[in-house]
Amino acid sequence: MQNTKAPTDAADIAVAPTPTYAEAFGVWLKIGLLSFGGPAGQIALMHKMLVDERRWIDEQRFLNALNFCMLLPGPEAMQLATYVGWRMHGLKGGLTAGLLFVLPGAAMMLGLSMLYAAFGKLPISEALLTGVKAAVLAVVVEALMRIAKRALKGNADWLMAAAAFVAIYLFAVPFPVIVLVAALIGYWRGMGTSAKAPAVATAPVSFASTLATTGIWLAIWVLPLLAIAVLFGRAHVLTDIGIFFSKLAVVTFGGAYAVLAYMREAVPSQFGWLSKLEMVDALGLAETTPGPLILVTQFVGFLGAMRKGGGDPYLMGTLGAIVTLWATFAPCFLWIFVGAPYIEQLNANPRLKAALAGVTAAVVGVILNLTVTFAIDVLSPKSVERWFGPLKLYLPDLASLHWFAAALSAVAIAMTFKLHRNIIETLAVCGGLALAAHFAGIAV
Repeated sequence: MQNTKAPTDAADIAVAPTPTYAEAFGVWLKIGLLSFGGPAGQIALMHKMLVDERRWIDEQRFLNALNFCMLLPGPEAMQLATYVGWRMHGLKGGLTAGLLFVLPGAAMMLGLSMLYAAFGKLPISEALLTGVKAAVLAVVVEALMRIAKRALKGNADWLMAAAAFVAIYLFAVPFPVIVLVAALIGYWRGMGTSAKAPAVATAPVSFASTLATTGIWLAIWVLPLLAIAVLFGRAHVLTDIGIFFSKLAVVTFGGAYAVLAYMREAVPSQFGWLSKLEMVDALGLAETTPGPLILVTQFVGFLGAMRKGGGDPYLMGTLGAIVTLWATFAPCFLWIFVGAPYIEQLNANPRLKAALAGVTAAVVGVILNLTVTFAIDVLSPKSVERWFGPLKLYLPDLASLHWFAAALSAVAIAMTFKLHRNIIETLAVCGGLALAAHFAGIAV
């Protein structure tokens, strides 16, 4: 199994010494507990804690890795954490970072799924979510500003970012198409630099090692799901869950919202595990917890197995949640541990480096889209999507503007930009104010 760590070179001069594994463990756990707000908030949090505050990875490598992860199916923020962990401490570090990014939220989602199954929606969790979103919005805006300032070097980069934003926000162009076009434009721009560029680095690992890593992680992903099928039978709901979410794991470009759009149609009609309204509740619960928004799948797996599995419903539901998590996240480790050693080589090739620079600029536009849509969702829960021919507008519903959320967002922005308070303090204040309002009988 590949355990190669990327070498240190001149680009790392400004980077702090590699932390001990124990130090990194503590930070990964903190990130796992605080990673609210979907990919925009999670990328912002990691950028702040890993690049700005601790300098464990430099800006360019962080962006290069982010570009690579955005090309992959699955949750890009979790895969980015796995890559940084691998870079610092090899296989052990990658597993630690990836698992700690997922497990705190997964544990909370399991508990919320059980409470939902027993009691339905919980108003207190919805109130807390309002405060959390307000705090995360400030962190997202701050990260967008920092990343744009450092990633966009010239007018061409700014134009690329703007074009990517317009394409995804106004015309709903699929994210993979935006990335492909940006890479092709960047590659074309870099064609004139090949003559004066240094030689391309050799492959960091052998082909045989890469093949072995691929085989090992494919087995880790698939064999437990085959065992479930043998133990419970092909017609059992746990087998269906393993197959369904394994398929999703290889086509989930575009994040949790794209997954939800697909599941909202397939799950009620094809399997009957949940209703369409319950699918919306699933996303709400996923936003209440830290970790990837794609944990929405865990809620679906829990209720599906609980209702269709037979036997003790909560035990079967827990098994359904575990199978879902395995089918969803085991492939993420496969993509990273196979591909991570080659990120530096890709950036050593002048044309490929130019292509990735084009992707970097486009990703800034994509992050701006995430920021805008996240802000609309925070300030107007009943936001609407309207089409005018090929033009799509995602707009707040002015009649349902959430004034309390807007006030909390103002508090969070003041704490972040004026008082320079950290994410923990901002989350605590906004979450505390939301809960206080809830218990005081104020609509939150």
